[in-house]
Amino acid sequence: MRACIYGAGAMGTVLGAFIARAGKKIDLFTRNREHVAALNACGAAVGFSVGGGGFAQKVAAFLPGDMEGKYDVIFLMTKQRENEAIVSSLRDHLEDDGVICTMQNGLPEELIASVVGRDRTLGCAVSWGASYISPGCVMLTSSPDAMTFSLGSPFGENDAVEGVKELLECAGRVETVENFIGARWSKLIVNSAFSSLSAVTGCTFGEIARGRKSRALAQALLKEGIDTALANGVTPAKIQGHDLVGWLNYRGALKKAVSYMLIPFAMKKHSDLISGMYFDLSSGKKSDMQFICGAVAAHARERDVEVPVTDAVLALASGIEEGELTVSPENILRLTAVVGGKK
Repeated sequence: MRACIYGAGAMGTVLGAFIARAGKKIDLFTRNREHVAALNACGAAVGFSVGGGGFAQKVAAFLPGDMEGKYDVIFLMTKQRENEAIVSSLRDHLEDDGVICTMQNGLPEELIASVVGRDRTLGCAVSWGASYISPGCVMLTSSPDAMTFSLGSPFGENDAVEGVKELLECAGRVETVENFIGARWSKLIVNSAFSSLSAVTGCTFGEIARGRKSRALAQALLKEGIDTALANGVTPAKIQGHDLVGWLNYRGALKKAVSYMLIPFAMKKHSDLISGMYFDLSSGKKSDMQFICGAVAAHARERDVEVPVTDAVLALASGIEEGELTVSPENILRLTAVVGGKK
């Protein structure tokens, strides 16, 4: 099986290093020339922020223009803003029975399938995070034992699943799920809460979960995501054994108080994680917020679900992208004021 990772930033480099360490052949592609040069010269240096330690691993890295031949599996790990153009360019490098397995956040499978076909599209919800440190050096910001993958297809059974699963198992626990849309939505709901707040504040997931006001905002975002999924006929799947609906779909004051107390425990293994969107917003780039909170808001509008906190985060992120606002922990107060101190 010939496989590659397209978009080998922080998470792609971590995944590629684990796969290579297990003795599998995997090519890493990224636009970052300095990263490519360092990876080829010294290998990938992977650190663990939780528990310490890490490892170094020899890998094969390339610039996108150096791609040759065809692959059986292409793990897509780029930002979504250029998906149509990128997937179109990858189509010529995909075997007739090969698959693109998107590991992006949000709900990217439909667009990818429109380019390469449903039978050549797989999705994977990734429940861990990583940060880019310097060329050749990345940091796993979730606990190593929390590296899990929910793999499947929203279009029915696919014979390529087992081969893809074998590669991903080099890095962590892989669950093949029948309710893949439910798994996608579970990840989307978590991202719409913690990734979005991390992006506009620069705070880690742990800091958000521990802060009184930030946790209340995260709780509200989680609830809006769950309400939107259920209104669209989607039952969110368990994520790392946690039942989002069971834990967080409160109606009364008691259940709401319980869910508020549980949030820090749910984030414990991901406390050092910071959203990749933060690095985009803080450097003046466009982020993938429209594919995270924007996806929740769009589906909410279709079912007349009110999502005021989600809308407020989208507006805040847009202001940052336009240079009118800045990334800051103070944005927690801004959001709290906008939504009337919603708890």
